Amino acid sequence: MRSFGSDNNSGVHPRIMQAIAEANINHSIAYGDDDWTKKATTIVRDLLGSTAEPYFVFNGTGANVIGLQACTLPFHSIICASTAHIAVDECGAPVKYVGCAIKEIATPDGKLTPELVRPQLHGFGFEHHSQPKVIAISQTTELGTAYTPDEVRALANLAHEHNMYLFVDGTRIANACAFLGTSLKELTVDCGVDIFTLGGTKNGLMFGEILVPLRPELAENIKYYRKQTTQLSSKMRYISAQFIAYLSENIWLENARKSNASAQYLATEMAKIDGICITQKVESNAVFFILPKTITDRLRERYFFYDWDISRNEMRLVCSWDTTEEDISGFIDYLSSIVL
Repeated sequence: MRSFGSDNNSGVHPRIMQAIAEANINHSIAYGDDDWTKKATTIVRDLLGSTAEPYFVFNGTGANVIGLQACTLPFHSIICASTAHIAVDECGAPVKYVGCAIKEIATPDGKLTPELVRPQLHGFGFEHHSQPKVIAISQTTELGTAYTPDEVRALANLAHEHNMYLFVDGTRIANACAFLGTSLKELTVDCGVDIFTLGGTKNGLMFGEILVPLRPELAENIKYYRKQTTQLSSKMRYISAQFIAYLSENIWLENARKSNASAQYLATEMAKIDGICITQKVESNAVFFILPKTITDRLRERYFFYDWDISRNEMRLVCSWDTTEEDISGFIDYLSSIVL
């Protein structure tokens, strides 16, 4: 079944599947002491132009939890957008494992700004209040919008002025790089990001994400947090082998460009249909829209997708690296037929 439900629904890129098969030879030392993980680590460092120590994990929630643990103590607080994955879609895992309060800020487009964050920066040194320690952003946001380098840098500067960290949930950071025309380094290291995740699962990998601390004190205990949160893979070569091909062969960026372009095409064609309201800028691989419920109910008879804001019948469509023009034209033809 082809759908626009999520980029988690698509299959694995053929070259990534091949890389897994190529790693499936003989025996290898476990828990990351293998040649594939060493090579993938070097590739990440070359991309970032730094001595960063990447940590390979199974999934995005695990990467987020470990990264936030590295930044905080239980009396700290984490500031994020109210739509953030860590606040909405991780079943309270960050609160359970990190132990910190999460302070949510409502935003119109999923993006935090210094002006929105500043009112939360109080109570420092006052033992009755949780202590703000992390500004957490998603790149791209859960509303499909992308932070520019200047916007990221402004939040990093604000965090550092208050002895805080900027954490970036980068499960779709490839889509941001593709949309903005920036390198991974320009969107992280050069902007003052302290720690970020680099996604793969939503962009053609079978499984796997990378957590990248960019400050020595944040890297110090990550290997212990990774083990405690059951994210240390014994057969890590099957994660890191994927990232070797993904990063060195530019699959990460090519796949993101494809899914972004599909979303742009989908949104352009949808906008031609009377009665459809596109509610967010299309800056990645997601399209948010509003239609009468009677129409979307009929649309669900043939296509799977998620509600976003039930109160106003706002829906989300997501394109994947393997979304085709035929997928989109078929969707548009059916949507046009039921709207008319």
